[in-house]
Amino acid sequence: MAVTSFAYSTFNDPKVNESSPRGRSVRDRLVPPMGGSVLWGWIGPLLVAIFGAILRFANLGYPKAIVFDETYYAKDGFSLITWGVERVTIKDADKLLIAGNTNIWQQCTQETLDKCASYVVHPPLGKWMIGIGEWLFGMTPFGWRFAAALIGSLSILVLARVARRMTRSTLLGCFAGLLLALDGLHFVLSRTALLDIFLMFWVLAGFACLVVDRDRTRERLVDWYETSPMSPRGPWLGLRPWRIAAGVCLGLAMGVKWSGIFFLAAFAVMSLMWDFGARRAVGVRNAYLGAFTRDLPSGLVGMAVVPFVTYMATWTGWFATATGYGRNWDRATSANLPYFVFDSMRSWISYQWQVFSFHNGLETSHPYMSDPWQWPLLLRPVAFYYEGKQNACGVKDCSEAVLGVGTPVIWFGAIAALIALVAWYVASRDWRAGAVLLAYAAGWLPWFYWAIADNRTMFLFYAIPMVPFMVLAITLCAGLIIGPATATQNRRTVGAAVVGAFSLLALINFWWLHPILSADLIPYTEWKARMLFDKRWI
Repeated sequence: MAVTSFAYSTFNDPKVNESSPRGRSVRDRLVPPMGGSVLWGWIGPLLVAIFGAILRFANLGYPKAIVFDETYYAKDGFSLITWGVERVTIKDADKLLIAGNTNIWQQCTQETLDKCASYVVHPPLGKWMIGIGEWLFGMTPFGWRFAAALIGSLSILVLARVARRMTRSTLLGCFAGLLLALDGLHFVLSRTALLDIFLMFWVLAGFACLVVDRDRTRERLVDWYETSPMSPRGPWLGLRPWRIAAGVCLGLAMGVKWSGIFFLAAFAVMSLMWDFGARRAVGVRNAYLGAFTRDLPSGLVGMAVVPFVTYMATWTGWFATATGYGRNWDRATSANLPYFVFDSMRSWISYQWQVFSFHNGLETSHPYMSDPWQWPLLLRPVAFYYEGKQNACGVKDCSEAVLGVGTPVIWFGAIAALIALVAWYVASRDWRAGAVLLAYAAGWLPWFYWAIADNRTMFLFYAIPMVPFMVLAITLCAGLIIGPATATQNRRTVGAAVVGAFSLLALINFWWLHPILSADLIPYTEWKARMLFDKRWI
């Protein structure tokens, strides 16, 4: 796990830039070797992910309550695994569920089935994932939070592995995974049955697949370079399974929330730009024309057709049943097969338009709403749960709270790291800095449009897809601070100490916040002491 494998020596050495053939072989320039042990490359990230999983699964069923928007998604998940679509529940459904009674559905006759259909404004995949936990472990707080905890834990592993691949350092990969494990917002959403943790996971998984595709593509280009005569446009590289896998993941991201489409668009452009760069680096004369003619067609399959088909597949329950909202099943089945398909698609498109119109007009005020410019500064977290108790913790006034807020050391460190990446990218055009900045922008900038043009109701936890890329920004800067393998021992020792100190601060900060992230029973004065911005956090 030594940092000697870290490949940042390529950043500032003109002899080994991708556009220069001097200094190293073409293979080493295009695909720097992965240093360190392959075994530790898995053991290290797995240990960090297990640490994160222990934090997330510990006492997962507490609080025994329906927390914040769990009131929608826990019941929708249960409805999907029961009926295949979301259905309307009775008025006191939340109280019944907490009491262990799952008889929560509004009664309908065959003639009034359409009145049982629930109008929902998010695609179904995230709720299906919540429902799987409920199917496995019952309609309990642990059951409806299980999938979020599992996916949150797996995202730590994915981030550690992709950071390792980007930096060629197992130690830095584990550092990235540790920071994600210690982020407060990621921790809270991993223990709550909301959709955003699933969106974050599929976005991160799509990004990770594209990073692997980048390496595989360059390996194949180098194989061609070493064994075949040079051609003006270079070779066709096939359908590229890792890019198809990325398309599936990003289609699933859209199947959780529509905002996944911003990442799909950004990553599709990023992947094509990587293709341009790879062909130029290997010496193809007409690199741009080669990328457009050889890579773009398969790219459209992987990053347009595949995501669309995947997104449509997440609606299978709606198409296969008669009771989905706006389904118009009777009209569709009264005609032959072509008209059945036509009427079904027409009803589905009409439903999608209603959802789009709903989101565009969503201006309802909420005490915990915030604008996107406030998110990086953690100015307005979301109180997911709060209960005051008397004489239950050794003093008169006690508190239990779940506050949806990031770990300040990580979030404020990310602001500095992202600024550094901007300067770094301008100076070096390093692909890692550009990829992280693009992903962060795809998760953040689109919300400014709705904040300005539509005054839409938004919350801090909408920023969770940005968090892995904030951590990657810190990790890339940590690599620069430690320095390349050719740096002096003193430089690397000091750099490692600085990075280690940051990790320790993040751990301490998370430990300090943990009672108000996990509904621990503490004196009210201790809860109040953890409100960093006082009234803004209350």
